[in-house]
Amino acid sequence: MTSHSNYRYTDREKSWLAFNARVLQEAADETVPLLDRLRFLGIFSNNLDEFFRVRFAAIRRLSLSGESGEKQLGGISAQQLLKDITEIVIKQQSESLNILEIIEAKLKEKDVIMLHEKEVDEEQMSYIKDFFIQKVSPELVTIILNDLAEFPLLKDTSGYLAIKLVMKPKEKSKVLGLVKPKKEVRYALIEIPKNINRVVELPNKEWMQYIILLDDVIRLNLSNIFNIFDYESISAHMIKITRDAQLDIDSDMSKSMLQKIATSVKDRRIGEPVRFVYDKEMDKDTLSFFLDRMGIEKSDSIIPGGRYHNRRDYMSFPNLGRFDLLYQQKPTLMVKNLSLEGSILAKIAQKDYLVSAPYQSFSYLIKFLREAALDPKVTSIKITLYRLAKNSQIISSLINAAKNGKRVVVQIELQARFDEASNISYAEQMQQEGIELIFGIKGLKVHSKICVIERTEGDKIKRYGFISTGNFNEATAKIYTDVTLLTSHQQILKDVNKIFDFFDVNYRVYRYKHLIVSPHYTRSKIYKLIDREIVHAQAGNDAYINLKMNSLSDFSIIDKLYDASNAGVKIKLQIRGICSLIPGVKGMSDNIEAISIVDNFLEHSRIFIFGNNNNPDVFISSADFMTRNLDGRVEVTCPIYDPEIKQHLIDNFNVGWRGNVKARYHSEKLDNKYRVRNENEPVFRAQVETYNFYKESNED
Repeated sequence: MTSHSNYRYTDREKSWLAFNARVLQEAADETVPLLDRLRFLGIFSNNLDEFFRVRFAAIRRLSLSGESGEKQLGGISAQQLLKDITEIVIKQQSESLNILEIIEAKLKEKDVIMLHEKEVDEEQMSYIKDFFIQKVSPELVTIILNDLAEFPLLKDTSGYLAIKLVMKPKEKSKVLGLVKPKKEVRYALIEIPKNINRVVELPNKEWMQYIILLDDVIRLNLSNIFNIFDYESISAHMIKITRDAQLDIDSDMSKSMLQKIATSVKDRRIGEPVRFVYDKEMDKDTLSFFLDRMGIEKSDSIIPGGRYHNRRDYMSFPNLGRFDLLYQQKPTLMVKNLSLEGSILAKIAQKDYLVSAPYQSFSYLIKFLREAALDPKVTSIKITLYRLAKNSQIISSLINAAKNGKRVVVQIELQARFDEASNISYAEQMQQEGIELIFGIKGLKVHSKICVIERTEGDKIKRYGFISTGNFNEATAKIYTDVTLLTSHQQILKDVNKIFDFFDVNYRVYRYKHLIVSPHYTRSKIYKLIDREIVHAQAGNDAYINLKMNSLSDFSIIDKLYDASNAGVKIKLQIRGICSLIPGVKGMSDNIEAISIVDNFLEHSRIFIFGNNNNPDVFISSADFMTRNLDGRVEVTCPIYDPEIKQHLIDNFNVGWRGNVKARYHSEKLDNKYRVRNENEPVFRAQVETYNFYKESNED
């Protein structure tokens, strides 16, 4: 692979691929329970799908435009970057296949057998045939391709079996016998049904558990599917396509934003192919047929893979009743002195509280909205929504409030990537219930996570609300680490209210006394906070910056951090994903250390700590330090004023920083080296210790 790394920055895309390699490391880690290792393989595959649909597709468009793209991409051409990405991905795919083979062998030792089609016995075959006839056959979409004028449109959310039928010679040709006739070949496609669990559990035999993939159930019944054809051989190999997921928003002023996004989401299904993955055992003529008919060029990303693709389905791999092969689930903790019984608003009126998911219960946010919906004194609820659970209690609470006569204002982001259809459905549902909807601002995504309610108390209006680093989503709250501030701080909530005013009148630039709001103020405020630490360092005072976030890729912010490092500011970074900053380089980033923690939960919270000569300023935020978050989205960074919560967040960061088993170093080499424990240093798994930290806090 050609190296084009700018000496000051790591390529954003390669850094992301290094993050996905860390996910793959979890799948390979023998200390991770086996079924969770399969889940990590699913996450790896799902991540890669989204990467190709978004980032690879964007670079491909840049490449096809004729521009080199070096300025946008930090010194590497779009054409070269596409080649490098493909090379990295092919290597990672091969590694993932090896890991899968190891996991299957380990499962066998635990009496769980993942059968392939040729390993099925007569008794199992009888069950599979009946299962196919009853469950699978009615759902199959099978297309004979040879005589079609136009190749069918393949969905990038589905897996397909590419079928090759070699037909028997006709009798007349046999009689002539002078020239050996060329055998007729027919090709077909079978779409693997998505509404049937990909993993099929077969009847147990004594203590042994048997499973088989739906792909092989179909392979074992090919003769049933193609019984009208007189063939001498038949083969089936899996293929998968990934399409450009860019939304092209219609400029027609007569259409509502809801209509435009809905149309654009439908058009996404015909996006240009950006990746084609195939079973490397497929015959060359079959591969050529599909590539030619689908119009896929050799210059596109064509990835040879294994027998099975769409391994993102492993994210929902059944537990098989084998909880010994899964991470042990610990009970969700309560927040100290904050009960889910009684009035939560009355509690928040007295002091601020911090909810740290998934360690602590997300139910506090639902309780907040449920109470607001019923409270006769509450007059309005305003909230931003980005990604929602399938059966969202947030939505039902808001509808309940509207039915009780409250004014409910919801800013819902219709362009939340891959959640557009869900958000459109929720938007239509809320509209029918009389909820006021705001569909965002032209050119800006709304990524902030804020809520404010107004309550009549005596002759005054008092505000209550919450500000979060994560989405208001009950499902992801079980696996994403996020923090949410519950507050009745009137000045902060006055600023929150101004943000909703900005949604209504977005040609005005509002001033905020407490919140730091993108796109107008975040960049300049972060610069000032970094500059203040530089001044402290130059004066010989303690100066440090501790940042925890998902991604750091904005070159200007990175340059500022380099300046701080050179001034003597000590900088610790916990960056889960992309890190374009290169730490530990003499004369550039000597005082910067950067780690990534990848474990059972997805590290998602954004916590910013600026030392300020031992009087630290602490913030929580919805924003990463990426150009899009600083300049192209509505993001909210909130200061923490409560001393106890401030110390809590500092401790939260420090616990993560001490991690020595799931922490990897960020480096220019992108080699994901683990932090090494000293000989006498005890194992310190950051997420386990974070749970213990909150548990002990409650006991105190």
